[in-house]
Amino acid sequence: MAQTNNSNTLTLEKKRSLSPESTEEVRVLGIAEYEQAAQCLAEAFAVDEVARYFIDMEDMATYSEEYKWKMHCDILRYVTAAHCYKGIVTTIGPDYDAVALWMPPGKNMDDLWTILRSGMWRLWYKLSSEGKTRFYNEFLPLLHHTKHDIMGPRDDDSYYLVYLGSKPSARGKGYAKKLIEHMTARADLENRATYLESSAHSNMTYYEKYGFEQKIDIQLVRGPKPIKLHIMVREPQPVAESSKGKSGQSVRVGTL
Repeated sequence: MAQTNNSNTLTLEKKRSLSPESTEEVRVLGIAEYEQAAQCLAEAFAVDEVARYFIDMEDMATYSEEYKWKMHCDILRYVTAAHCYKGIVTTIGPDYDAVALWMPPGKNMDDLWTILRSGMWRLWYKLSSEGKTRFYNEFLPLLHHTKHDIMGPRDDDSYYLVYLGSKPSARGKGYAKKLIEHMTARADLENRATYLESSAHSNMTYYEKYGFEQKIDIQLVRGPKPIKLHIMVREPQPVAESSKGKSGQSVRVGTL
């Protein structure tokens, strides 16, 4: 019977994963790497108004910035884990330099088993009273109903870019571009639309380059000032057209 040296195989796999070529390619992450992916998003969304919406409140005023940062990281850890279980988490770069969280057609992270495994249930106990109201009574219902209203019968038959972010040290390297192209190419092959909410108005022009069109703006209104989210949809494009000028293509939403 043939035998495999597991130690040598593991060493070989590690060497492959650290090669310069592989770090410039989009790869899909499993649950074993969710913390590294979440850390990238935590850095990318460190000052994002929507990400801070559940932390910067009057009933959290006495808490330290260190405590708030840990809360910020915890939220993204749970969300990232849930996408590893039920969605698609992609990354690129030598140190998880850019990460995207996708929810594919027919999938969601609302089932009890995913909530338990990912740690999402902990948010009920970690968020402040106002934080729970904002997250569970305003934010989640607003996003759910808006997506349903915009996509209609395609709501459960489209790709959803939930998060897309790059570490500050990795911006300008084209990583976000490759993450977008990787999944929109798949959506085009399947003739499916892609939906996103952008928390930064400045990113809308960027998304438009890849075929996204603004549909509507929505607002979170429980804070001192309204915070806008820009809803965008990309319709499927003919494969030949969508691949023009996209060298290196393999065939979020937030800070790029």
